Amino acid sequence: MPTKPRILKRQALAKTALFSVEQMQLEFTNKERRTYERLMRPGRGAVLMVPMLDAETVLLVREYGAGIEDYHLSLPKGAIDEGETPLEAANRELMEEVGYGARRLELIKCLTLSPAYMEHDIQVVLAEELYKKSLPGDEPEPIEVVPWPIKDLQALAERDDVNEGRALAALYIVRDLLAARSGGIGSSV
Repeated sequence: MPTKPRILKRQALAKTALFSVEQMQLEFTNKERRTYERLMRPGRGAVLMVPMLDAETVLLVREYGAGIEDYHLSLPKGAIDEGETPLEAANRELMEEVGYGARRLELIKCLTLSPAYMEHDIQVVLAEELYKKSLPGDEPEPIEVVPWPIKDLQALAERDDVNEGRALAALYIVRDLLAARSGGIGSSV
């Protein structure tokens, strides 16, 4: 692994309820200096759940995305609240958004959005052995839950209302993980 650049200076440029922008002055090992700006992660991070209703069915959610100004089909996700572990946050968010809790939760992978200029990352959590349980959430309207066969990710990825890259990556990772666990060699597209 290369040696990381030395941080010469950090400066906060802007802050909103959701984002803060930081400027960093860096010196690389070859003495080159650059100034970068990046979006900082708010709070304690976030979780993205892959809730498996059974061995073949994942539960997706349809909700409004202000960033794209439209409804989209994705995986449930949410912030890690103060005092929560990622697994506790995942189970709470499942209950709030999907109406299920999980008896088995497993951290799978940490994914980033755009590491060149964003600190934001999300912990992918596989949720299994689901049971019905709802908690009130902070969503402005009810979220539609959509069961989907995890083996049919190609058809899902081709839909116009499916566009969140980290959710698609999580689904493919979990599909292959579950296939390997059940003795399959890999994906079955």
